[in-house]
Amino acid sequence: MLRGGQDPEVRVCEASLEVVPGVRCWSSGSRGRGAAAGRAVRRRRRLPEPSPFLNPAQPCPVPAAKPGVTMNPAVFLSLPDLRCSLLLLVTWVFTPVTTEITSLDTENIDDILNNADVALVNFYADWCRFSQMLHPIFEEASNVIKEEYPNENQVVFARVDCDQHSDIAQRYRISKYPTLKLFRNGMMMKREYRGQRSVKALADYIRQQKSDPVQELHDLAEITTLDRSKRNIIGYFEQKDSENYRVFERVANILHDDCAFLSAFGAVSKPERYSGDNIIYKPPGHSAPDMVYLGSMTNFDGTYNWIQDKCVPLVREITFENGEELTEEGLPFLILFHMKEDTESLEIFQNEVARQLISEKGTINFLHADCDKFRHPLLHIQKTPADCPVIAIDSFRHMYVFGDFRDVLIPGKLKQFVFDLHSGKLHREFHHGPDPTDIAPGQQVQDVASSPPESSFQKLAPSEYRYTLLRDRDEL
Repeated sequence: MLRGGQDPEVRVCEASLEVVPGVRCWSSGSRGRGAAAGRAVRRRRRLPEPSPFLNPAQPCPVPAAKPGVTMNPAVFLSLPDLRCSLLLLVTWVFTPVTTEITSLDTENIDDILNNADVALVNFYADWCRFSQMLHPIFEEASNVIKEEYPNENQVVFARVDCDQHSDIAQRYRISKYPTLKLFRNGMMMKREYRGQRSVKALADYIRQQKSDPVQELHDLAEITTLDRSKRNIIGYFEQKDSENYRVFERVANILHDDCAFLSAFGAVSKPERYSGDNIIYKPPGHSAPDMVYLGSMTNFDGTYNWIQDKCVPLVREITFENGEELTEEGLPFLILFHMKEDTESLEIFQNEVARQLISEKGTINFLHADCDKFRHPLLHIQKTPADCPVIAIDSFRHMYVFGDFRDVLIPGKLKQFVFDLHSGKLHREFHHGPDPTDIAPGQQVQDVASSPPESSFQKLAPSEYRYTLLRDRDEL
């Protein structure tokens, strides 16, 4: 919306008006004041019929001018013109101040992101129709948030044209357009924005990110009411205005989706500060003991790594909400399907993964899934919830079933199952039967062709109906 004479609607209205001398009516000042030589403005089109409540033969009363009083010229607007003028006035007054989306390039990206408390960056391509659809929504969300957080470094909405800056796209491993990534003081958050693409949803997401990630305890008795199904991190500090707490708060801003963060200060925290400020980790459940951080509390990297290790478990739960994120990591899944109330099987699986497969952490994702919620993948491998617990691998091409769940306790059995995936043995055996090395002496080798079930969790990957996937483009 352009203001003043630049607005096209203003030009239309001005073109439809002309000054006509000799018409008497109310003055532009208060009623009862006028000027005999007043001017009037009327439309070039035929004026509307006079009101039946006025006598057209009787002119507007014009009182005698008082000494020393300057009379304003009289202005007459027909009803359509009055409406037009009011519309333009109201539009001009209430037009929101728009903000520019910051365009990032190799020269300014580090400086802008490092100085922003929170930055939401849109990685896009102009030829991508989903990017084109997001642009006006992203800009409007920026306008809404800018009114709530006017400081330029509080929240930054920025964008990267990945065609023009392919080096930045590669730096942040962009594999689809548009991708919305969140940054805090220059650090990219692990979880990108995958929610609804609407002004309200984006604005609510930023408000959530700006909310205080740490809940303050006013009485240590509140600890007894904690949700022990969650992973809780509690910091005990002498003062809130301290470097120890600032580091703790910074870590909480990054990991608050994975853990619940709480803090206590001064007299409230004193019983827990017998050796100074400290951080406690309370694992899920009531049986596991608390763990204490022994490193330097002013060392961000050390504090972050310790808390991340506690907040992000080795075996994660897969849900329909995080399935897209997990599949996009690109690692095969080793999944335990179990009933929600069957915590014993989950604990056995977690212990064996930690014992046998900790060295494979970067080559495969260790997950557990609710049998009731994921009935479809179970049917893919010819299982039902009644068969749970069941262990399987989804390679994003095929699914492979582990033997009897109790075999997981056999030393090295689970590890061999994962090794057979990486070596290709699972795939070969599904297509051609057991490897010759696995055949007993004297047993006839038979080529048994089979078709392993196709991947089920691949369907949770980013959809072509929501993103332009780069792997689908010829040049990539």
